[in-house]
Amino acid sequence: MLVKVQHRRALGARPRTAFYITAIVILLYWFLLRDQRYRTARFSEIVDLTGPQPQPQPQAEDNNGTHGQTPDITESTAHFVPDNSRENAELVQQPPSDHEAGAIYGNTLETLVEKQGPKLPENEDAIAPIDEDVPFNYHRAYTFSPYPDYNSTAWKSTHAEYVPCIGPTGAEVEDISVFRGRPKDFPEPGFGSYDLLGFDGDVCFERETRLGPYGVATVTDEDGREINWNTVNWGILQHVCRERNKARFESDGPLNEFIAAYDNLPEERFEEEETTAPTTQRLKRALSRRWSGWWDSYTKGDSATPQLAKNMTTVKKEPRTALLLRSYTGKKYTENDKLVIRSLVAELSLRTGGEYQVFLLIHVKEDADIWGDDEEYRRIIEAEVPQEFWDMTFLWSENAVRRVYPKLDWWASLVHNGQYLSVQMFMQEHREFDYVWNWELDSRVIGHHYDVLTKLADFSRKQPRKGLWERNERFYIPGFYGDYDTYFRKYVEGISGTDTVWGAPNLPIINPIGPKPPVATPEEDNYEWGVGEEADLITLSPIFNPINSDWVMRDEIWGYRSDDFPAENLPRRTTIITQSRISRRLIDTMHVENLRGNQVASEMATQTVAFLHGLKAVYAPMPVFFDRPWNGTQLARWFNGGPSGTSGGHGSAMGWGREGRFQGATWYYRANPPQRIYNNWLGYEDTGIGGPQWEEEHGRPCLPAMILHPVKDVEPTELGHSTESKLPY
Repeated sequence: MLVKVQHRRALGARPRTAFYITAIVILLYWFLLRDQRYRTARFSEIVDLTGPQPQPQPQAEDNNGTHGQTPDITESTAHFVPDNSRENAELVQQPPSDHEAGAIYGNTLETLVEKQGPKLPENEDAIAPIDEDVPFNYHRAYTFSPYPDYNSTAWKSTHAEYVPCIGPTGAEVEDISVFRGRPKDFPEPGFGSYDLLGFDGDVCFERETRLGPYGVATVTDEDGREINWNTVNWGILQHVCRERNKARFESDGPLNEFIAAYDNLPEERFEEEETTAPTTQRLKRALSRRWSGWWDSYTKGDSATPQLAKNMTTVKKEPRTALLLRSYTGKKYTENDKLVIRSLVAELSLRTGGEYQVFLLIHVKEDADIWGDDEEYRRIIEAEVPQEFWDMTFLWSENAVRRVYPKLDWWASLVHNGQYLSVQMFMQEHREFDYVWNWELDSRVIGHHYDVLTKLADFSRKQPRKGLWERNERFYIPGFYGDYDTYFRKYVEGISGTDTVWGAPNLPIINPIGPKPPVATPEEDNYEWGVGEEADLITLSPIFNPINSDWVMRDEIWGYRSDDFPAENLPRRTTIITQSRISRRLIDTMHVENLRGNQVASEMATQTVAFLHGLKAVYAPMPVFFDRPWNGTQLARWFNGGPSGTSGGHGSAMGWGREGRFQGATWYYRANPPQRIYNNWLGYEDTGIGGPQWEEEHGRPCLPAMILHPVKDVEPTELGHSTESKLPY
C-alpha cells in the first residue's frame, strides 16, 4: 500500500514529469530509427552474405573419434564479427527460388523415403510393426516404445521391479505409433543433429497415431464407453503409479545442505516470526498441506506391490524428475493444450512407473491469499484449471515469493526477472525429485517426450568438462563444423587457446560449491573430467556471454556485490528461452543465493549460478530447422557472429535489432515457423498449406522429431464438414 501511495504522490505532485518522459521516449525512438544498426533484418532478406566468410570444415566420416585431421584455424575462421553498421548493405535482395524456399512445410506421408544404412540398436529395438492397416494411409505403422527393457534379467540385476501403471481407460498405458522414413524433401537441421543426440531421424510422426490416445481420435475405456476427460484425475493416476513403484525410488530427499553450510547461514536464522522470512519447516507446511491426504485412500488396498529381485539384497534407487508446466491465471486451455498435457503425463509419468511426475505450475496474478487460506487455494484451482488437472496443480504468486525471499529487490521478485523462484519453492518442498524441467506451455514436441528427454540427458552425461563452456557458447552447425566430438571439439580448443573456463572463477563474493578440477590446467586433461557426470543444467540453445552483446537484459543484476566488487564485474551466462532441466544441487544453490539477495534476470539465473559455482552445464544441440536454405557458412556468420566465433558478445544474434535472424527458425521466441508447421501438422490450413481439401490431394503431414517454440492458442482454422471444436482426424 505504501508503495502505491508513493507512486500516486509522485505522479500527482509533478504533472510535468509525464510530459518530459514522453518527450525523451519519442526522441530516443527517433534516434533508434535513424540508426541502421537497430533495424531488425527480415529473415527472408538474409539469404546470401558478402564480406569475409568463414570456411566450412569437412564432415566426419564416422563416429568413432579416430580422425587424425584437425580443422585449419585460419584468420577468417578465428574472428568473424559482422559489422552491424553495414548490416543493411549486406542484405541480398534476391530471395531463394520457390523450389528452395519453405522446404519444412507441406511434407506428408506420401513423400516418405526410408534412410539406408545401419541404425542405432536402441532405435531399432524401439519400433515394432503393427499388423493392422492404418485406414488413412497405405504405409505400415509401427509401435514406438523408447523405454528400458523393464523387468528383464539385466534390469532386475540393478533395479527393483517395474510395475505397469493404469491410464485413463482403466487399462495399462499403451505406446504410440510412428511410420518408417522421412519426407524426401525435408531439409537437414541448421543447428543440432539427430545422430549426435541419438534421435532416430528415420521415423515420422503423424497427428492421429501420435496424439490419438489422448483425444485426437475417440478414446474408449475397457467397456467400450467413450472417455469423459472431466472424470479423469491425472494427479491421482500419477500418485498411484508412484506408489506401485515405490521400491524403485527414494520416498524423500535430503534437506538443502547449503542453507546451513553456505555463507554461514545457520538454520536458526529462519526461526523468525510469521511476518518475516518463513522457516524451512514453515514453508514445507504451507505448501505440503495442498498435497497431503487427498490421494491416500486411492493407494490403500492396491494389489500391485513392487518386489526386489530374489538375488538382490540392496537396490540402487532411481532418480526422479519433476516437469513443471508453466501457466497462469486467466489462461484459456485449448483442446490442443489438453492433448499435450495428457501426453506428457502418460508418456513421462505413467508409462515409466513414476520416473517423472508432471505438474501445472500456475502463476496467480490476482491479489489472493494462497499462502494461508486452503479454501481460496482450491477455489482458484477449480476456477482456472481444467478439471482433469486439478490435483496436479501447484499455485504460486509474487507475494508468496517475497515472503520466502525477503532480501530480494522488489523488481527481482517479479516473474519476468524471477521465473525460477517458484521452481525453487517447489523443489524446497518436493525433496524427492533429483531434477526438474522448467517447461514452457507454448512449446511442442513433434516426437516422443520420453525419447527426447532421455536422449538429451544421455548426451549431457557424456560430455567432458574440458572446453565445455566454450562449446556451450556456440550454436552447433554441422554444415560448418563437421563432427561434434572431433572437428568441432578441436576447432573450439584451437580458437579458444588458453582463454578457457577450468572450474569456478575466483571471485571474492562467491564460495563455489562445485567440484575442483582434478588437474591444474585443461591441457593436462584428455577430455576425461566430467564424462559420466550428470549435468546440473541442460539447455536447448547456447549458453552465451551476454556482456557487450546488446541483449536487452544483460545488466539486470541485484546483489552480487561488495565494497571491493561492483556488480557489473560479475561474470555471467545466459540462454534465450528458459526451458531447461535443473538439478536439485543447482536449484538449492540458487535458493540460497536468493536468500542472500543475489539475483540476475531469469534467462541468466541458472546459467550464471552454475558458472559461478563450478557446476556442469550443457547446451544439448537439438535439431533446429530453417524455412530458408542457408548453408553452414551463412549460419555460422550470422548466429555465431561474436568474438572468436561465439554466439555472445559483440555481434550476437540475440542482441537488440538482430533477433530478426531467428524469424525463420523452429526454435526461438520470435520465430514464425513453429505455429505454422504445427497448425499444418494438426490438419489446419495455414498460409495455403493444410486443411481437409489440401490433405485429400497431398496426404497427411508427417514430421521427424523436433521441438517447436512458440506455439500459442492453437485453434482450428478450417473444420471441413465438422462444426465441433475438435481436431480433425
